[in-house]
Amino acid sequence: MNYITRNLENVIKQVTEEYPVVLVTGPRQVGKTTMLQKLMEGTDRGYVTLDDLNERNLAKTDPELFLQLHKPPVLIDEVQYAPELFAYIKMNVDKNHQPGAFWLTGSQVFKLMQGVQESLAGRVAVLSLTSLSQAEISGGEMKPFLVEMESLAERAGGRIEADARGIFERIYKGSMPAVVSGANSNSQIFYSSYLSTYIERDVKELSDAIDSLKFLRFITAVAARCSQMVNVAEIAKDADINQTQAKNWLGILETLGIIFYLHPYSNNLLKRLVKTPKLYFYDTGLVCYLTKWSSAETLENGAMNGAILENYVIAEITKTYLNCGKEPYLYYYRDKDAKEIDIILEHDGVLNPIEIKKTSNPGTELIKVFSLLDKASTPRSKGAVICMKPGLSAIDRDNYIVPIWMI
Repeated sequence: MNYITRNLENVIKQVTEEYPVVLVTGPRQVGKTTMLQKLMEGTDRGYVTLDDLNERNLAKTDPELFLQLHKPPVLIDEVQYAPELFAYIKMNVDKNHQPGAFWLTGSQVFKLMQGVQESLAGRVAVLSLTSLSQAEISGGEMKPFLVEMESLAERAGGRIEADARGIFERIYKGSMPAVVSGANSNSQIFYSSYLSTYIERDVKELSDAIDSLKFLRFITAVAARCSQMVNVAEIAKDADINQTQAKNWLGILETLGIIFYLHPYSNNLLKRLVKTPKLYFYDTGLVCYLTKWSSAETLENGAMNGAILENYVIAEITKTYLNCGKEPYLYYYRDKDAKEIDIILEHDGVLNPIEIKKTSNPGTELIKVFSLLDKASTPRSKGAVICMKPGLSAIDRDNYIVPIWMI
């Protein structure tokens, strides 16, 4: 199995020099431990995982003894199982002021992890690892995605070109390291065991009253609505559960780093905007498995091709930010007249409107909606249509055409 270099490695090396605690969060099986163990080679850093029930029990019942046995510098895996450790890590850090003393991983999204904020505020660098990005798969350098001609032209160098079929192959296969590196060549078999082994186990850790079959129906109903505005009532109906349960279970999928939301862009000057977020999966392979497409070809010609393509593009753009240790400021626009812009990227005081289309020949009609942002208090800058066109191009001076393989 080949190791695929992760873009986050550079950020980890940098923050290890600056912070006593580095926490890498993200879902199971995306390669957190593999990456950190690779970075540990040749150092004196120890390793312990709280997946080991004896170690977990000790960390929970006697955190002080646990840290005497596992002295820093140390990598503690799956730290969410023993939040009791955080207070003792804080004491150790405040006493020794040693940069990079603790590397921690957690299979939950940091913002939703209990205990870290209170005890380690200001002492911890929090990074998020997702499944592989197409830049990592092709061995290219990762920079945050920007709608700037120079930046876009530079990206083309480190990517592997793909036509529409090639892009749908990527979407269908997914981006989990075990599938991409060839350890599990059949992605459908991988996702089947991924659901039963990891997601179910972690879901039960967070809420033990969950019925496995109902949860599978629920996550399938969620996948069928990727790239749509969240409709809790419909999801609950499909899964045969009540709306409170559906809301709680969506919270669990977010906590486990399986789904994320794009919130609507809001601005006091733009009236009559919708308030509901749209829902996306970090990994499209899981969506394809859950929605039962038998091949990339059937997916490309199927009813969900637009929604899953949009999900792929938004997840890829999000990864370009997370992999550089940055927060992505991505929104979508939709008003009460159902006028919509797929993505609004906000950075450096400007807005970039972006449309995602399956076409390889986008025309000027696609960028008309961009003028909806002219009334916003933040100035609008360059726009883009991300699509199947083979090469970087432009509709006019202010609107670029960006191939999906170039993200």
